[in-house]
Amino acid sequence: MATRGDGQNPMKECLLYQKSGDYTVCQTCNHRCRIAPYKRGLCGVRENQKGKLYSLIYGRIIAENIDPIEKKPLYHFMPGTSSLSIASVGCNFRCLWCQNWDIAQCTKENFDRSEFTNIIGIEMEPEQIVKDAQKNGCPSISYTYTEPTIFLEFALDTMKLAKKAGLKNVWVSNGYMTRETLDLITPYLNAINVDLKGFSEENYLKYSGARLQPVLDNIREIYKRKIHIEVTTLIVPGVNDNEKQLDGIAKFLASIAKNIPWHISRFFPAYKMADTPITPIETLELAESLGKKAGLKYIHLGNI
Repeated sequence: MATRGDGQNPMKECLLYQKSGDYTVCQTCNHRCRIAPYKRGLCGVRENQKGKLYSLIYGRIIAENIDPIEKKPLYHFMPGTSSLSIASVGCNFRCLWCQNWDIAQCTKENFDRSEFTNIIGIEMEPEQIVKDAQKNGCPSISYTYTEPTIFLEFALDTMKLAKKAGLKNVWVSNGYMTRETLDLITPYLNAINVDLKGFSEENYLKYSGARLQPVLDNIREIYKRKIHIEVTTLIVPGVNDNEKQLDGIAKFLASIAKNIPWHISRFFPAYKMADTPITPIETLELAESLGKKAGLKYIHLGNI
């Protein structure tokens, strides 16, 4: 652990990066940001300090709640149990409909090293998270609300302790982690819900600032590694609600395994898409019918 010269937030050297001259190349997510000295990656929480890449949010918890596991949503993993849910600020996506934009997008307001008002949260140690789960009778810990990939170092330390304590580890993720990150978490990850935001490369870039293919590759790889996986698609009018995309998602999931649960979720106006209409029920029903036609066994409609 290192401490900033200004006496503010503690930092921890990142696990996955390479040096490139004065630059650092982050290998935590598939953006693989090339970061100049004293600048941060797209997530806003990883900073190049004199040729070393540091996480600015290690042990900085912005949310800690007890949720039903079904809220993740996971319907086929430890149903009926509660999960201790934690998050740090930041995200490597910039979804225009972000549901938790106040904590996920706040780190992107500035990239000035002298401004640290956007790195917020209560200081906690991994041991405390595990104790909180045990004290509240939660058999699992969920890394959720924002994107767990960007607080990998803290999540991994917590996951290791949780496994030793007999607790399960759950990620709720956009699925944009690198293979290197996936390799680190696989021994400790029991279940994951991946948010598949559509089936168009163009729309992924336009609305989320990321590419589609790495997400598809990770969904396939996670299933291959025998980690319990469920997939969620928030259907946003005008973005991913056409039959071609919905059919593409259904057929893609079925091509991996017909028993992958697909959560089809209804959009309500949020963040920078406050003027976008609510998803019609008929659109969700169309997606459901396409999923059934593709042979998916478990299809769940949400937010209705």
